[in-house]
Amino acid sequence: MAASISGIGIGLGLSCSSNLSKSLHSSQSSGFRVKMTVSVEDKKKNYTLQKSEEAFNAAKNLMPGGVNSPVRAFKSVGGQPIVIDSVKGSHMWDIDGNEYIDYVGSWGPAIIGHADDEVLAALAETMKKGTSFGAPCLLENVLAEMVISAVPSIEMVRFVNSGTEACMGVLRLARAFTGREKIIKFEGCYHGHADPFLVKAGSGVATLGLPDSPGVPKAATFETLTAPYNDISAVENLFNSNKGELAAVILEPVVGNSGFIPPKPDFLEALQRLTKANGTLLIFDEVMTGFRLSYGGAQEYFGITPDLTTLGKIIGGGLPVGAYGGRREIMEMVAPAGPMYQAGTLSGNPLAMTAGIQTLKRLKEPGTYEYLDKITGQLVQGILDAGKKTGHAICGGYINGMFGFFFTEGPVYNFDDAKKSDTAKFARFYRGMLEEGVYLAPSQFEAGFTSLAHTQEDFQKTIAAAEKVLSKI
Repeated sequence: MAASISGIGIGLGLSCSSNLSKSLHSSQSSGFRVKMTVSVEDKKKNYTLQKSEEAFNAAKNLMPGGVNSPVRAFKSVGGQPIVIDSVKGSHMWDIDGNEYIDYVGSWGPAIIGHADDEVLAALAETMKKGTSFGAPCLLENVLAEMVISAVPSIEMVRFVNSGTEACMGVLRLARAFTGREKIIKFEGCYHGHADPFLVKAGSGVATLGLPDSPGVPKAATFETLTAPYNDISAVENLFNSNKGELAAVILEPVVGNSGFIPPKPDFLEALQRLTKANGTLLIFDEVMTGFRLSYGGAQEYFGITPDLTTLGKIIGGGLPVGAYGGRREIMEMVAPAGPMYQAGTLSGNPLAMTAGIQTLKRLKEPGTYEYLDKITGQLVQGILDAGKKTGHAICGGYINGMFGFFFTEGPVYNFDDAKKSDTAKFARFYRGMLEEGVYLAPSQFEAGFTSLAHTQEDFQKTIAAAEKVLSKI
């Protein structure tokens, strides 16, 4: 495994320093670089959010909270949300003309960089044929074959339109296949906003401090059991007290919706043993980790094959998409092959299929994940060093193109540990980094993402900005 975790205390193998001793690919040899220039000092002098403020104030009269997804409102970090005008490569620009190095990447899918020229060209050709058919198209076959060949657990796949929809479908499938209703999820893991999953959820629910959500009936969550992530004894207790009743265990194999939290050694393996012994299905929610930790996702990276998997983000190349898949005998329960109903007019949309195909082609090129490992290691180690140098309690880690850090000594093994982080300090850090031209996820409880378009210059400027901001807060 090519992984580095510093301050989290799980020891997946190599240390940050060993990763960072490796030289980065040159822009000539890797083919992954997008040359960008950015002047942090110039941006600092002229930084204004006047147009963003005007647009956001108008939006609040048009949309709940002024946004279409809660974290975008900057509630947990304070200050003025930025309104984006355009993106390219590893950078983004707001409507005031401010330029940022982006470590959100549309929450993960921009792994080859924003607005990639090859993806855009392929989309332009596809659009000439139409944008939606509501009928089978050959592109569905192509992307399905790519997903099946890449992800160890998937023998058949069903495309949908979002990660939430994928998790809704896979839960219904697990219950249909097993004839059971109870599920286990983990505190701080987010599986979309469907009713059964809004119990001790992460992501925006954690960011806004909402324990659950009004409007979710008790009956919808009655069969949802929860355990702390990385606590196998708690899971064993739930199995013992619910013998023969558990349809599935669902989890993010690496948590990204409570911040970046990897599994302890043997945690995933222990879950697999428990589920197999009890006739329960193991579901990996790889909406975030799929094709990001490795080409075959977290399951390939850790060598643990679940029964079912959900995907999203990257397989749409930036367009709305989701998918669920698994063993053939389970997937053949899905209509019209079987009795479990699930449908979607825009599922298999030709534009999303095209963007996904082009993205996966790029990710399969040699050196992709080695490059992500090296550059993300440089970024994370630089931020941790800057934090310690300026006297802050900080810990963090990464696996290839996914990373995170917390303002706490750590280690961080679960959501309760993550909540010990100094969120007020993170908010000050966040606003300072924004003014320095660095765009991070606007929540302590979200992972960050790097891309093949990020350059060493990006990281050097980010680390310098981090040290500057950390020295002031």
